[in-house]
Parts: sequence; structure tokens; C-alpha cells
Amino acid sequence: MVVTRPLENYSTGEARLIASENKCTFLHLINPELDNPYLRGTREELVYKKISENLEGFIEHQFLIKQDRPAIYIYRVKHNDLVQTGIWTLTHIEDYLQGRIKKHESTVERRERLLADYLQQTGLDANPVLITYHPDQIIDSITDKYTRLKADLDFTFADGTTHQVWAVSHNPDLNDLVAAFYDIPFAYIADGHHRAASMAKMGLHKQALNKERHTGTEGYNYFTTVYMNTREVKILEFNRLVRDLGDLNPESLIELLRQSFLIQESPDAVKPDQLHMIGMYFDKKWYVLEPKKEIYDENDPVKALDVSIVQDYILGPILNIKDPRTDARITFEGGRTPVSELQRKVDNGLYALAFTLFPVSINQVIAVADVNGIMPPKSTWVEPKFLVGLLTNYFN
Repeated sequence: MVVTRPLENYSTGEARLIASENKCTFLHLINPELDNPYLRGTREELVYKKISENLEGFIEHQFLIKQDRPAIYIYRVKHNDLVQTGIWTLTHIEDYLQGRIKKHESTVERRERLLADYLQQTGLDANPVLITYHPDQIIDSITDKYTRLKADLDFTFADGTTHQVWAVSHNPDLNDLVAAFYDIPFAYIADGHHRAASMAKMGLHKQALNKERHTGTEGYNYFTTVYMNTREVKILEFNRLVRDLGDLNPESLIELLRQSFLIQESPDAVKPDQLHMIGMYFDKKWYVLEPKKEIYDENDPVKALDVSIVQDYILGPILNIKDPRTDARITFEGGRTPVSELQRKVDNGLYALAFTLFPVSINQVIAVADVNGIMPPKSTWVEPKFLVGLLTNYFN
């Protein structure tokens, strides 16, 4: 099987085992050092050269098959009881640069550069950016029409997720889809801010190199995207684990928390089921924290987020974790990690306390993006997570 989860989802040992057992996994086109750990030299000289050689082999053996007929794809993923459907296509970087596609996260320059370098050297854009938009009747109608048909591609990945793809190549349907998206004034990045930023950075660099030959229609002007409307995108909570209390003892922690929160001990594990309900576990006890209304402004879409409240009134001022992106004392557990697992990690001494949060809603994400706001790091765990190499934009 060609498709794979992103490289960062695997340990080095796991990735090397997969690569050694599967000659057609897309991992060979991400990091050829999995094939040969003794590659030496600059990435441009050796690693990217090896990726190019691997790509030639993938095309020669038809592990990757070029689609000559223009198409937009309908994509559906099923995981347990969750079914999500969207439109897999290409998006022009100008839509991102001009703000028609809005963002809600900041990006790290170093990571942008690494991704942009990979894209420029390989021409392989194989992991889509997830973009959401308000539901549209025409898009829904075309999607429903095709998903009633037999899928062009239908398979189950090793993790149990089922993936289906339908190609929309009939010109009237293509034109209707393009027109419908054209009429949507704004769309919103749900997941993949670094990928979008890196593709834009690389595209601008290519434009500068091409100068007067640049037309705006070259392949490097587009990045791979999956559009799912707001009903389809699933956002799960991103919980926090803190390694120690610093200079505090349990009594002083509770005393400081009472300045900004109403605190109630809970006999059961706390998995928040509403906004502004925060769970805290430490010293073998669960607590419910309710932020006092005077500490946040409901009209400020960033400051009213529970992740902001936890950062601004607990992690920063009380536990002295000023930058959660770089502080080694905090880690994050997102997605489907059960609350019982967080409790276990505290009980066995790996961490001193855990905070459980209610998931950020898609409407909150949009509200932040609409005011050009930036969410705190690790605010959202967004599903679906895409397989790399399923549909690849090869623009060299």
C-alpha cells in the first residue's frame, strides 16, 4: 500500500520497519534515510536526489499513476461511527495570501522553511490542508449525487479507517463545483497551517525565480486541499499535562486558583461537557474549575476560549509556564486519549496534574479567524487526519 500516516506519527523504528517491509510506501518519498541511514552530505545533494530516484521508480512501477483527465475528487473517510465527506482539490496560493482563506494559528518559521524546501526540491505536495466553509446547497447536492455511486477507490487502511474517492470529471458538474466555491466569500483553515504557509512561501519563491515567465497557472501556484463544511469537521479536545507544581504545594495551588475560579471537588473523573467547565486532577483528586465571569470577556473570541483562560490564569501566572510551545514542563494529549489515561499518568508520577477541557467549537474557530485572532498553541485536535500519498499534486 502506497499511502501512509505522516512521518511524525511513527517512531524512527516503526517507520524503518514499514519502509523495509513495503517497497511502495510513500515514506520512501518523504525520508529516504529510512532506506539507507548512512546517507551523508547535504539534503539537496543526497536526500533529495534519492527521493527523485525513488519517485522515478514509483512512476515506472505504477505505484503512483498520473491522472490525465482534469478532475475534482470527493473524499469520504469512515472511522468507527464517524463518517466525514469533503472535496479534494487544488487551491491557488493567492486565495491564502489575499486572506480569502483565513487562519487562526501562528506558524513557526523554521518548520515553514523545512517544508518549503522539501516542496521545492521534490515537487510533491501529498498531504492536504483541511479547509472548512459554511454549508452550500450546490456542493452538497453534487456530493450526494456521486457518493450514491460506486467509489473509484475504496480501501481500508491498517488502522481500520475506510477511505473512498469519487472522481468528478464531468464538465457540467466540475463547472458547478468551481462556481459554487467561487461564490463562497471566505473559507477557514481547520488543520494544516504550516503546510499552507510553506506552500505559499515556496510558490512565491518560484514566482520570483520565473519573473517575466510566471503566468500564475503553473503547478507551484496551487496546494492540495480538502474542503469539508462545518458540519463535517470534527474538533476534539486538547488536554494539558504538567510535570510539577514548581515551588507550590497543593494547598497554595488551590488557594491561588480560588482567586479566579469557583472550585468544586468531584467524586468522578471530569470530562467537561460544556464551555467554561475545566477539569483538574492532582493529588489523587478530581476538581471542577469554573472561571469567574469577571476574568474573561465573552465578546473577545480569543480570550473567552477555555484554552486561553487556562493559559492566562493558571499555566502562566501560577505555574510559570509562559510559552507552552517551548516549555518542557507541559505536554498535550489530544484526540481520543481517554481521561482515565491522563489520570494514570499523574498517578504513576510522570506528571503532577492534568487539565481536561471542553472541545473548541468550529464556530469559535471561525470567530477567531474573522477577527484575525490567533489561538493559543494546541487549542484544537481536528479530524480527519489524512493519509499521505492518496492524491498527490506533483508540480515539477
